[in-house]
Order: sequence, then structure tokens, then C-alpha cells
Amino acid sequence: MSQSTFGKKFTVTTWGESHGKALGAVVDGVPAGLFLTEADIQAYLDRRKPGQSRYTTARKEGDEVEILSGVFEGQTTGTPISLIVRNKDQRSRDYGNIAKTYRPGHADFGFDSKYGFRDYRGGGRSSGRETIGRVAAGAIAAKILKELGITLQAYTRSIGPVSCHSYHPEVIKENSFYMPDMVAAEKASQYLEQCMKEEDSAGGVIECRINGVPVGIGDPVFGKLDAAFAQALMSIGAVKAVGIGDGIKVSTMKGSEDNDGFHMENGRIVKTTNHSGGILGGISDGGEILLRAHIKPTPSIAQPQQTVTTTGENISIEIKGRHDPVIVPRAVVVVESMAAITLVDAMFSNMSARMDYIKDFYL
Repeated sequence: MSQSTFGKKFTVTTWGESHGKALGAVVDGVPAGLFLTEADIQAYLDRRKPGQSRYTTARKEGDEVEILSGVFEGQTTGTPISLIVRNKDQRSRDYGNIAKTYRPGHADFGFDSKYGFRDYRGGGRSSGRETIGRVAAGAIAAKILKELGITLQAYTRSIGPVSCHSYHPEVIKENSFYMPDMVAAEKASQYLEQCMKEEDSAGGVIECRINGVPVGIGDPVFGKLDAAFAQALMSIGAVKAVGIGDGIKVSTMKGSEDNDGFHMENGRIVKTTNHSGGILGGISDGGEILLRAHIKPTPSIAQPQQTVTTTGENISIEIKGRHDPVIVPRAVVVVESMAAITLVDAMFSNMSARMDYIKDFYL
């Protein structure tokens, strides 16, 4: 059976297909009394919808969300929140030529082998459009975190070989790539123009910074907070690697370089550095949590590629239709959403491991 639910205490179930009538999510575990409107969720969905620039698919979807349950007079009721976004610009005919062909870089072959059939119209459940439900749920999670003084900021760190060398969060929304470095954004544009001329695509890296997380979230063995983040980000279809803090660099560092020291500051214990990315031993350490998701190039390209048909015939295929030359910019809010969902679930699952805190909470 397909696993479509994420979380333990704060759960998100996504549903729907790329070319079906609609997609959405059911979010359970939201406390009663949270002020929530469709506009709160729409702001997140607008960041991932298609057609925002020449570097995204030309599919025209407003991705307008409707809340079906769990909210009354502008506040959550504590019951499951059902969200729906209707598909309006499906062009399933674009996929007729691959109905009996396995696309390179896609889940077609594995999906067909597992289930005995597949929805060839954009990949069905394996389509990037499935992330609509994640983003809608992530908007709710982010609002819960904001109430607790916790903020998230995701952005594009790199596209292809072009990386950011500065961090100016105020310019993230001022370029098509959601980069915090305008010089890098201009270079990324030039790089993608060349990719498009060559009928090729690009990958990249998305970073997410989380601030305000209290010390003590997560468990030291199988419930590690960093493991939960890794699982959440790796569940995004285009993600092929995840880094936390210094990430893969730690394998080349010395202990004297990687260890974070501690000191007292204004009566609080704080770290002198943050190589750990805000998590030590699977438990939040009070530092800024830094997550990094490595996104693969868009697999749908117009160049000739070798593949086989469902009957075993060797053929060459050129994939037509409306596809993003780079997935990264639209995936920024997906990474931020999954980070928010993961953190809320971890906090609700691990309210406290100390009896004195539990008594303070309930009494």
C-alpha cells in the first residue's frame, strides 16, 4: 500500500494526482484556537505555483486553496483540516507518446513494476504537483511555529555551478530564483539560458534556516530530530541528498574544527560556533538549525534519450510538453514546508521529557 501520511502527532496526508480533478491534504493534530484563513495558506501556494517566470513550466494553474473542514469563524476547531486545490489546466494529451514508454530519470519503471500499472499523465502521485498538499499543510505548521516565536527561511543556495557568496534575505523575493545574492541570481539566469538553448535542465541546492527553536527537541536514538528532517526532505521527489550544519564537509574536518564550544552569555549557555547546524546527538541545541537539500536536474528534457517501452523495445525518446528547466525555485517553499511540518510534529511528540516541565504545562 502507498504511504501517504507523514507525522505522529501532527499528521499530514496528501492526496490527488497531477492530472486528476484535484489535489489536497488532510492535516490532523492542529490545536483549537489558531487563527487561520485561506489567505494564510494561499501565500505559501503562490510561491510554488507554475508560470511565475520563463524558468518554470508554462502550465497555467492558480492553485487556489479551499478549506473544507476544521476551521470555524476564522479559527481552527481542533478537528482535521481538509484542504483542496482543483486542477484546471491539465493537458493529458502531452503525455500520449509516453503512455507505453519509461521516461529516463522518472519513477515510471519502478511504479509500474510495483503496482502493475501507472498514471502516465505527468506521473500521477509521483509528480511534483503532489507537493501542493505538503505546502498547504506547511503553511499551517509555519503559522503554529510563528505563534511560538520560531521562524523559517528557505532560499536557493545554488543552481548548477552558480553559488551564492552572500546572504541578504531581503532580496530573496526580488529574483526569479529566490536567491539571497543578486549577483548569483544574474549568473544563474545566464547559466539557465544556456541550458535551455541546449534543451537541457539544471539542479541545485536549497537551504533552510530555522531560528527560535528551544533546546531539547528530539530524542537521542531513533527519534533524532536531524533524522526526522532528513526523512522529510528526502521524501520530496527531486531531493537526492540532505545536509545538516556542515553536512558532508565534516568528513574532511578535524575534531578541533568541527566541535562547537559553549560559553555563558547573559545568563544563558550558548554555542561559540554552529557547525552542528543546531542539532547535537539528535536533540536541538538552541542554535540556528541549518538544513540543505540537493535537488536533481529536471528529468523531462527534449534531448534524445535512450529508454525502453513497456513491451521491451529499445527506443529513443524526446520528451515534449510543459516542463521546468529547473525545479529548484519552486521547490524552495516545499523544503520550507516539510521543515515546518517536521518541527511541529517533533515538538508535539516531545512536549517535555521532564516532570517539572510537564506539571508547569498542565497545572
